[in-house]
Amino acid sequence: MNTLRNKVQLIGNLGNDPQIHVFDNGNKKATLSLATNEAYTNKDGDKV
Repeated sequence: MNTLRNKVQLIGNLGNDPQIHVFDNGNKKATLSLATNEAYTNKDGDKV
């Protein structure tokens, strides 16, 4: 089986400590909250 690897770069402020859940088969899942301050201007000229 091929091993797939993905790379993600998250930029922001961590809200809480990451929560790690370990499944019965040994797999793991991490849940975290991330706050960003990205803004953009929509087609009407309003800052969102």
